[in-house]
Amino acid sequence: MSDANFIDTVTQESLHSELPDKSPVSTLRQEAIARIRHSLRPGQQQMADWNSGPLAVSAVPGAGKSTGMAAAAAIAIARQYEQKALSRTFSRRQLVVVTFTRSAAANIKAKIRKYLRDDLSLPQTGFVVYTLHGLALNIANRHPDLSGLQLENVTLITPTQSHRFIRTAVEQWIAKNQHSYLRLLEGSQFDGEETERLRRQSVLRTEVLPDLATTVIHEAKSSGLSPEDLQKWSQQTVDAYAILSVAAGLYQEYQNLMRSRDFIDYDDMILAALRVLENDSARRIEQNQVFAVFEDEAQDSSPLQTKLLEILASDLVEDMETQGHGDRSSSVPASPPLSVSPSSSSPINLVRVGDPNQAINSTFTPADPIYFRQFCAQCDRLRKLATMDQAGRSTRIIIEAANFTLEWINNFYGVKLQQSSHDSISSLPFRPQRIRPVDTGDPQQDANPAAVGRGLELYTPRDIHHTVELLSKRVIELFTPDPSKVSAAVLVRENRQGRWLAEALEPICKEHQITLYDVGERDRRSQIPQEILALMQFCDRPHSPDYLKAALEVLVERQLIPTQDLNALASLPEEFLYPGPLTPPQSETVQKAAHLCRSLLRARLELPIYQLISFLALTLNYDQAELATADKLAERVNQQIAGNSSMGAMLSALSEIVSSERFEAVETEDLEARYTRNGQLTIITMHKAKGLDWDYVFLPFLHENLIPGRFWVPPQSQFLGNFTLSEVARAQVRAALHNESRIPEVSQAWEVAKHLKTAEEYRLLYVAMTRAKRLLWMSAAQKAPFTWSKPENLQEQAPCPVFPALKRQFPECVLSLATVLN
Repeated sequence: MSDANFIDTVTQESLHSELPDKSPVSTLRQEAIARIRHSLRPGQQQMADWNSGPLAVSAVPGAGKSTGMAAAAAIAIARQYEQKALSRTFSRRQLVVVTFTRSAAANIKAKIRKYLRDDLSLPQTGFVVYTLHGLALNIANRHPDLSGLQLENVTLITPTQSHRFIRTAVEQWIAKNQHSYLRLLEGSQFDGEETERLRRQSVLRTEVLPDLATTVIHEAKSSGLSPEDLQKWSQQTVDAYAILSVAAGLYQEYQNLMRSRDFIDYDDMILAALRVLENDSARRIEQNQVFAVFEDEAQDSSPLQTKLLEILASDLVEDMETQGHGDRSSSVPASPPLSVSPSSSSPINLVRVGDPNQAINSTFTPADPIYFRQFCAQCDRLRKLATMDQAGRSTRIIIEAANFTLEWINNFYGVKLQQSSHDSISSLPFRPQRIRPVDTGDPQQDANPAAVGRGLELYTPRDIHHTVELLSKRVIELFTPDPSKVSAAVLVRENRQGRWLAEALEPICKEHQITLYDVGERDRRSQIPQEILALMQFCDRPHSPDYLKAALEVLVERQLIPTQDLNALASLPEEFLYPGPLTPPQSETVQKAAHLCRSLLRARLELPIYQLISFLALTLNYDQAELATADKLAERVNQQIAGNSSMGAMLSALSEIVSSERFEAVETEDLEARYTRNGQLTIITMHKAKGLDWDYVFLPFLHENLIPGRFWVPPQSQFLGNFTLSEVARAQVRAALHNESRIPEVSQAWEVAKHLKTAEEYRLLYVAMTRAKRLLWMSAAQKAPFTWSKPENLQEQAPCPVFPALKRQFPECVLSLATVLN
């Protein structure tokens, strides 16, 4: 699915034909706006009251920020229509709404359209909804000469640690930097033994350096930093390995490779859009199409993404240098200066909505909640900070537990922060912000619902097997009266926990006719790229028995042909596909299979090659989410083979995707229905559960070794020291970006990295707790595996530190074994 599918543009005809300037219409519209506003909570009303300038909206979990943003967007569009009608002028200015995922974009677009159509009787236009990268690509594509992107000539990649470009960059850096490489090879100590040397070489080439390259390239590039910037910063550090210098070299080799092959990554999209906006004329063109920018999930934005939105949201058309937006080769400010001065005649029209307390991606992506926190602080000084602290999702005891968890963790780590001497360890894990129940008469149906049981239940099972017994017993009790009215989920920290738990719960759920849905298993079994590849290989070589059989297996799996002896069909491909006069008569099921296969071959001959994947997806009767994923796959493959559109090139690109890289399925509007449908027990990771909710949420295996966990240095790379190069480099880069007084040395940077990891893990727990509506079930077994790759090896495990505190704070919610047995 293309981001273009999320665009609604305004045409001159629609404006003049559908917007009469009669005052009765204006009066009725003002009344409609008032009704929308009246239906909102106080925090949402602050967003709806926005007219111009910057506005930060800090929203607690369950506060209804997407509904508030959609209502505010519709009201802003209505006011813009009124201004156009009153001035009797035509303007192409639109509201730009930016969100994190395509599914979120589709969801908020539908809500805005509904407000415009049903409540305001306005055309469903005047706004665009993008993902951040979709917005950047759109700008870059409109100005290819300025952006430097010729989409027909470039290939988009997602560099991972195993990507061939990363591996090639590592090898080229080693070849050019033998002295630095040998220093890494020596590590903290080395006796010169040849077997150990070979082992270390393998670890450095396949693990340590690819990990360092992947982390730093993404971190630096998303902040507008060049390899030269990193080299300059490395001169401020003194460490035996010159980690930042090594990272800069890897980054330079990667950039050279990308340029030589006409490849781009997602950060290049943002950089290309910013190159466009450095041009005065192009910047005026883009800004004159925008009257405001609304951003959702702002806590997950990177510095460059923030910079892009702020430029678009500005009415100023002065030279970029006066705004602090210089040449991209120089260091980009961590948080570009905002034109938010009350005396400014043209402030930025930017509304940013987010929750710093739900920032759970910052330790493995460049997302850094500090920038949204800074924006909130700036807006607060200008009295432009709205707080959506009322939430109707959860029952009161769950809200109390979440608030207590937040405050206890901040107090617990506040003491440690006072003892820290480094600038980077200066922020608490959470922004102090309590969740409040909604007021009486709130429009949300069943807001702050009644608790089921005690609302909060805290268990300490003997071990993980006892955990399954207690959890399954409670699930059966909850599902027994009427499963169709129950939504429940088990949230786990790791996919390995989910896999083990699904196997343990499957026979119990089957016995009691409870649907068990393991999200991780579905993701693991996502076969779309493999299925498409199998059919494409058959279309390319239909005479191959292996390819024919693989294609038939796909058709059987998709229930397009009946189950039959595929080996018999595939043994003689020619006779099966094109039976001659002497061929024995085929049965009806064989004829159906042959007919479908011949239709695939006919499509191969008649359709352009770039349409084949979409055709095959339709042939396989993919559902909405699968079609979107197939569209994404087609876009990626077609971009990779641009300039060499052949069947061989397409098969090569598909084979690489299937064999070497993980391909993420597209999440569409039905995401919530898939994961939260009634009558189903869903097993899902805490990360994937963000944005969802269930009546009953189970949080087992809450142990200290996972939450907050600790940074673990793999044994094979401990010859370098008790730290990892990638995390040290990330902490050093962020310290420099935050304009701290100095870049931390290795030991300090490692401590900073550990603090960031701890804070994020606690925020993840907070997110998990606030998914529950009526019952939150939490447990920490006395015995659990040290690593879930070996769940059979049980040992005593300490609980997550906040778990005993919850038991002390809510003693009435602690269930003893005797209570459970009774």
